[in-house]
Amino acid sequence: MPRHFLDLFDITSAEAVMLLDRAERLRKTPVATPGHATGRTLGLIFEKPSLRTRVSFEAAMTRLGGASTFLKGEDVGLGKRESIRDFARVISQYIDALAIRTFAHSNVEQLAANASIPIINALSDDAHPCQAMADLLTIRDTLGRLDQSVRVVFVGDGNNVARSLAVASALLGVTFVLASPPEYDFPEAFRTRFKQAFPKVPLTVEHDPAKAVAGAHVVYTDVWASMGQEAETAARTLAFLPYQVNEKLFKKAASDAIFLHCLPAHRGEEVTEEVLDGDRSFVIPQAANRLHFQLALLDWLLTDANAS
Repeated sequence: MPRHFLDLFDITSAEAVMLLDRAERLRKTPVATPGHATGRTLGLIFEKPSLRTRVSFEAAMTRLGGASTFLKGEDVGLGKRESIRDFARVISQYIDALAIRTFAHSNVEQLAANASIPIINALSDDAHPCQAMADLLTIRDTLGRLDQSVRVVFVGDGNNVARSLAVASALLGVTFVLASPPEYDFPEAFRTRFKQAFPKVPLTVEHDPAKAVAGAHVVYTDVWASMGQEAETAARTLAFLPYQVNEKLFKKAASDAIFLHCLPAHRGEEVTEEVLDGDRSFVIPQAANRLHFQLALLDWLLTDANAS
C-alpha cells in the first residue's frame, strides 16, 4: 500500500519535524530538487474553489521537475459518474500522486483505500493538514521555536483548519487553545480521536476570547462561515461577532505576537483591516509557506515515503 497524507493523525512527531526541515531546506534553492519528480504527474481534483492550494501544488510539482493535471470536481463526479473505487484504480494507471479538495472526508479515505498511488488531502470538511503544517512552518520561521512555551490561539469555529492546527500543535509540542462559542466547539468525534492520539495533551477550549488571547504568541482566525455553510451565515455572524480579531483583542496577546489567517479573509468580519494589514500580520509569508510545505510533502511522497 502506498503512503498517503490524509490527516495529521496519520503521521508521527518525527515525520512532522522532518517535513518542516525538508520544507526549509527546499525553500533555500531556487529550483528545489530537480529530478525528483521528472516524468511524474500530480493529479488535482477540486470540488471546492481554490487559489492558494491549487497554485501552490502546481508550482511545487513544476519545481520538482514534474507536471500536474487539473480536474474539476463536476467533471470527475466522484461516486456519481462512476464509483470512487473504479476511479481510484483507473487514475492510478495515469498519474503518480493525487491531491483532492473535497467536502466529505470519506471521499479521501475511499480514494486511499483503492488507489495504488499516494493520495493527498488538499482539504476536506474534517481536516486541512497541508494548511496546518504550513502554519507551523510560519510560526517556527517568525518566533524561532516550536515548543510548549508557544501559545497558539485559534479564534473562531472548531472547523477543519482549527482541528488540523490542534493536531499539528500536539505533534510539535506547541500549546494550542480554541476560543469559540460553546455551540461551535470541536465535535465530540474529534475530541475522542485527539484524546486517543495524545492522551497527555489537553484539548483546551476557552469561550471568553479575551481570556484565551491573553499572552498568546500566535492569534489565528478564519472566516465565520466556510464553503457549504452559506445558509448559516446570519446565525454564525451573530454568534461570532464577539470573537472578531480587532486591535482591542489583539493587544491582549504577547508583545511579540503574530497574526495568522489561512485566507481568503472577509475584512471587517472575523478580522479588522488594522490587524490583517498590521506589522504583526504574517498572512503573506504564511501563504507562501503553502508552496514550501507542498514541495516537501511531494518530495517525500514521491521518494522516501514510497520508495520501492
